[in-house]
Amino acid sequence: MYRKEKSIQLKSSSAALYNNLSVLRPPGRQLLCFSAVHGPSVTVVSAAADGLGFSHRQLQAKEGGMALSTCVLTQASWCVLPSRVLLVLTSQKGIQMYESDGSIMVYWHALDVTEHPPAQAVFARGIAAAGGRFICVGTSSGLVLVFDIPPKGTNITVSEVLEQHRDAITDIAAELGRAPDGAGDLVTADDAGTLCVWSAGEEFTLLSKIPAFGCTCSSVKLWNGVVAAGYGNGQIRLYEAATGLLRAEVNAHARWIYALDLAPQAGKLLSGAEDSFVHVWKLSTNPDTNDVEIEHCHAECVTDTQVCGARFCDPEGNSFAVTGYDLSEIFRYAR
Repeated sequence: MYRKEKSIQLKSSSAALYNNLSVLRPPGRQLLCFSAVHGPSVTVVSAAADGLGFSHRQLQAKEGGMALSTCVLTQASWCVLPSRVLLVLTSQKGIQMYESDGSIMVYWHALDVTEHPPAQAVFARGIAAAGGRFICVGTSSGLVLVFDIPPKGTNITVSEVLEQHRDAITDIAAELGRAPDGAGDLVTADDAGTLCVWSAGEEFTLLSKIPAFGCTCSSVKLWNGVVAAGYGNGQIRLYEAATGLLRAEVNAHARWIYALDLAPQAGKLLSGAEDSFVHVWKLSTNPDTNDVEIEHCHAECVTDTQVCGARFCDPEGNSFAVTGYDLSEIFRYAR
């Protein structure tokens, strides 16, 4: 069972955006870092492991790295690569990349407004590190930009643009476990509910495309060759990454799912939704039948809260954190 711990105060509330919480555990430090987006700013909180000490930093959406603008941030996420950790922000104007503590902006990429129809909203959303040296970011036009990240410095380049989606990207996730051969290491999801599984490399290769079924896929994860996808109808669906075959489905929530997360060392799946509930599930593969199985482990009601972010705080899944719409704190739970 998980129990509620001392919550973390935010400088501003959390916006009702998909996956509106990111958690970083810096290597070798007794520290946890949290980030949540509201309007044109993201609050970054560093919290001591004992929960007693906090430090806050606020980063603003910028236009071309120049003056403050009124553009709205859509997501913030830490991308952990073997050589460095970057904090990536997406907005209506473009993509910002910072050093992990938010102290220095190392890269700015402006979105090309001319690529979009005049009536269509323009934004970036969906962030994931992939292939050891790439960061992939989705856009409202359905494109996925692949950034080649050097071990240090600001010489970041767009190495490839992936063009399989017709609708706005909602989420991107990289393989968190040990994928079977040919299972891919990146999955992208869009507003229509289409999923694409990719193999990362000098050139990204499309391995499987899972068709939409009339419902938005708001959050997606990839673990041991299994795609876990959360949908607007409250369902969690598990697919085989290599083939796109549906292996399991659960009517997990009564309302729209806003966030999924995976604890790779334990195979635990965390889901949070508009229905105020956070659930912990256990994923596994039956060695005899090779079936993908999902078991419910824990339910937590965050009273009167539209959950918009949920993340494990450790790779074993022993603790997790939750944000909610218009909530000026992060709730924490631990075993």
